[in-house]
Amino acid sequence: MPCLTATFSDSRRDEGDADSAYFPPRRLDPKRASDQLDRLYRLAIVLCGSQHEAEDVVQDVYVRILSRPRFLRRGDDFAYLARCVRNEISNRRRRARSGPVSVALLDDEPDHEAVNASAEDVISAREVHEAIRALPESFRDVVVLVDVAGLSYREAADQLDIPVGTVMSRLYRGRQRVIRAMEGQAAA
Repeated sequence: MPCLTATFSDSRRDEGDADSAYFPPRRLDPKRASDQLDRLYRLAIVLCGSQHEAEDVVQDVYVRILSRPRFLRRGDDFAYLARCVRNEISNRRRRARSGPVSVALLDDEPDHEAVNASAEDVISAREVHEAIRALPESFRDVVVLVDVAGLSYREAADQLDIPVGTVMSRLYRGRQRVIRAMEGQAAA
């Protein structure tokens, strides 16, 4: 008589097998991947805090993913590319911690999107980005994926491998922390 109970790991394995049956691997189209460049750049700026570093991160990700064919099982191209950007930033931070310490002085490069914006708008955007970067990683990832990159709750949940309810909760709490940080700066 077969066993009617399954362990969590067995159910995850079965679920993965079912996913591969419903979502056959498809090749990442380099032309469609380049359509995501602006969104990825915005994502990288918020996570890095520097336009120069964000450009380097996105460029390195594109060089790596376009160097050989990539096959996606689930999700859209942007979700995969955003995960690559987040991983690249994490890898750079890990390498920086283990290597010599360097100090970035000022980001002297002009903000191309801010050319038509007022100085107050640029300053408040930078303050919001700083408040987002100051969030704990679990909140920061959700806020960046949903509010900056424009992913749906479901897409963010899939990318972070967490339930949609957790995304909603972390997003709410992360937004509240950003609001409090901004209110604290306004009061100061």
